[in-house]
Amino acid sequence: MRAALRMAAAVAATALLAAGCSRAGSSGTSSSAPPSSSASSPGASTAGDFGTLTNVCHGGSASGATDQGVTSSAIDVGVLTDVGFTKDPQLENAATVFTDWCNAAGGIDGRKIVPDVHDTEMLSVVQAMTAACGKDFVLAGGSAALDGLAVQTRLKCLLPDFDAQENMPQAAGSSLEFSPVTYNFAYADYSGYYKWLLQKYPASSGHIAIVWGDSAVTQIDYADQQATIAALGGGATTSITFPATGVTNWTPYAEEIKSKGIKGFTFYGEPQELAPLEAALDTIGYKLDWIDTDSNAYGSSFIQLDGKGLTEQANYAALFGIYPVEKAASNPTVEKIQQLYQQYEPGQQITLQALQAFSMWLAFAVSAESCGSDLTRSCVYQAALKLTSWDGGGITATEDLATPLGPPSCFNVEQASSSGWAPATGFTPNTDGVYSCGEPQVKLPSSFPAPDTLATVGLTLANLK
Repeated sequence: MRAALRMAAAVAATALLAAGCSRAGSSGTSSSAPPSSSASSPGASTAGDFGTLTNVCHGGSASGATDQGVTSSAIDVGVLTDVGFTKDPQLENAATVFTDWCNAAGGIDGRKIVPDVHDTEMLSVVQAMTAACGKDFVLAGGSAALDGLAVQTRLKCLLPDFDAQENMPQAAGSSLEFSPVTYNFAYADYSGYYKWLLQKYPASSGHIAIVWGDSAVTQIDYADQQATIAALGGGATTSITFPATGVTNWTPYAEEIKSKGIKGFTFYGEPQELAPLEAALDTIGYKLDWIDTDSNAYGSSFIQLDGKGLTEQANYAALFGIYPVEKAASNPTVEKIQQLYQQYEPGQQITLQALQAFSMWLAFAVSAESCGSDLTRSCVYQAALKLTSWDGGGITATEDLATPLGPPSCFNVEQASSSGWAPATGFTPNTDGVYSCGEPQVKLPSSFPAPDTLATVGLTLANLK
């Protein structure tokens, strides 16, 4: 899943390695709009209900120190985040909001959830995972840009992970891992989206570029999208790279795009880098058919930054089956999340990654609740495997959590304008009035690293107790 923090974090990590300095993280966030006057309060109906999920959190008499991180009164749940580097607290906020709500409803059979934040500071992901291994029951609602470096550490300590967002090939689809949307490097996650772009703008075929901040992580993404576009008949893609440490003058890049006759491009970088590139394109008078901003730009910050570019260029972002925040009034679950943010983290913003985190917090809670007093990692893991039609209570399109290596199922497309983000003109959903499902299945080259498994570290599921 190329959502929210991922590309910014990947570029930022390379910038840190190259320049030895820190930079603020992703600003591509979606504002938490006020709830409608007719909306119910967070405590309406049963306190522990969440969207279509009933009695997720509630009191009870569960007892016993049944596993690491579990006592009669509490459950320690680890949350991995790059916040020390990115300065973006979105996953910490999601953990606070969810656990405060769940604990107010009674917790998991009476046990309160204690979120245990492990800050990777971007490059210390193995150390952060090691700390989680020594204390936590499971991981939930977290994400780390360089997660692939710590998968084997996690598997050696048999730590299940309800991950908000997987990033590297070694992590995507790895053992004991669950994620809110189908994402792995066996199939192209952009296939439906690029098919839609090529059908809407057929003249762009053969004139497509990928503009990307050159780093070890984004090289994988470039190869992924290059293969996807070629498989869908979009022809060979032009590679246009820029230094991951930043660019002060985007005019030469705009001139290169114009001189090569590019009609559409995907941008891998931060919103504050794309906006000046679009300004440079406007200055030289060059208009493309489309720009894929990457979902990192989906949010209020890019709208504020891009200015005239929002009218001069057609800016799109794929959400990969995540309900758009601006349509929350039509989705009781997303609207409830807005209400809970106002109650527990007022003034903080809801991002796509936060919505993904909520889906996984809920998956953990539903699975753990089913175990009662006998709360063990094995029980929680086996319960999560039964979530074969999971949508986070309405946060995402439906997927099977038990088949992480399957093809992606659904996507939706957003378009930016001066009024904000909205479902793209010409995008026709076929599911729930929001998503297009049944997208083409595009196998990716086998050159990508395989996800790590328990066998990689010499273990099996029989070791999970």
